[in-house]
Amino acid sequence: MKGIGINSTRRSLAAKRYKGPCIAVNPIDRCWRCNRHWSENRKQLADCALGFGRGTTGGKAGRFYVVTDNTDNDMVNPKPGTLRHAVIQEEPLWIIFDRSMNIRLNQELIMAGNKTIDGRGSNVHIVGGAGITIQFVENVIIHGIHIHDIVPGNGGMIRDSVKHYGFRTRSDGDAVSIFGSTRVWLDHLSLTRASDGLIDAIQGSTAITISNCHMTHHNEVFLFGATNSYIEDEKMQITVAFNHFGKGLVQRMPRCRYGFFHVVNNDYTHWLMYAIGGNMHPTIISQGNRFIAPPNAFAKEVTKREAPESEWKSWTWRSENDLFLNGAFFRESGSPLTNNPYQDKMIAPFSAHYVNELARFTGPRKCRIGRKC
Repeated sequence: MKGIGINSTRRSLAAKRYKGPCIAVNPIDRCWRCNRHWSENRKQLADCALGFGRGTTGGKAGRFYVVTDNTDNDMVNPKPGTLRHAVIQEEPLWIIFDRSMNIRLNQELIMAGNKTIDGRGSNVHIVGGAGITIQFVENVIIHGIHIHDIVPGNGGMIRDSVKHYGFRTRSDGDAVSIFGSTRVWLDHLSLTRASDGLIDAIQGSTAITISNCHMTHHNEVFLFGATNSYIEDEKMQITVAFNHFGKGLVQRMPRCRYGFFHVVNNDYTHWLMYAIGGNMHPTIISQGNRFIAPPNAFAKEVTKREAPESEWKSWTWRSENDLFLNGAFFRESGSPLTNNPYQDKMIAPFSAHYVNELARFTGPRKCRIGRKC
């Protein structure tokens, strides 16, 4: 059991809107952010993924597709210029937006592989309707958009590729659902309020990085592995790095079944129940995170295991150089990893004392053409 009994003010009380020169502290942001010519070289972003999602290039090999229409009225024959028309195309595409827009999805947005959704330069909100589904595909980047107030789609006939459409049942109401997919990178998203999870990765999804995202006002935040019976989730490998888990969050940051999960240099400033949980013997390596416990004396523990101690005491849940404030503590189990087979895929952690800077610029950046982000 690890913990340091130190009182701390919340990040939100001390933080002020930054107005200085561009600062890119973490290694993902350093790859692209402070280049004033980012708009002329958007696809540089495709070289920046780290962690288990490293090598995800999205639509780098394709042309640009400009979304000009924020409507979503035809699920079977989507209108050219809409986001739904863009994401179902067979070819690799780098999808951008001609202006700021709010998009209300009438049904879940089912993406084809080899796509990048890049919101930089516009203020793009997926809001008030269904969420995004990444199902049985590979090589997807979603960057720089807001996804919030998501509700289930009622289901019906929905096109998922140029050559196929079919009947879909009611969607769960996840902001982003990753189902049986590989090589997925979610970066600089703002995620808040969804009927189910903010991000679910299930059915053997793997090679995923979630980075630089800002989560607020939600109960069940991240779910990695949906059922105890689906043992193929053993292959799941997910990196959670440089994110800010902020106001109004309750639990599951993440909640894991099976698989291998690297939680590194995140800022946990709010939770009501617990931060990291799971069952079915997942491996969880927590490195260089900052955990600020809530005032509730019964919610100081970072971890929650849904199993008897006789079972979970052998699970590998390790805390390495995390920073614990306001009475937070991480209950370790299992033995330290030796001969880690995934070491070359893991992001090298910085000191937890730098997390306030590493995760300072989470969520979509206000990028303007000709200026640094």
